[in-house]
Amino acid sequence: MSSLETRLLAAHAAGDTLAQVALYTEAADTAATQDAAGFFLTQAYIYALEIGHSEAATLRARLVDMGRENWAQAPVQCP
Repeated sequence: MSSLETRLLAAHAAGDTLAQVALYTEAADTAATQDAAGFFLTQAYIYALEIGHSEAATLRARLVDMGRENWAQAPVQCP
């Protein structure tokens, strides 16, 4: 198991959503394939929305650039 996987599991176990955003973003940045990057980036975005993270809009923009999100759709409002 990689260090990143270990840190992700620990963040999930601790309920540390802020860490999950950072770690899933890191996973997206280092993913071996576009599909994997898209999956990890989606996870980062979901957790960012849950906590109203300041990077939510940036993560969404990256998903749009990848063709995995549509600007025409209204974004989910952060709490």
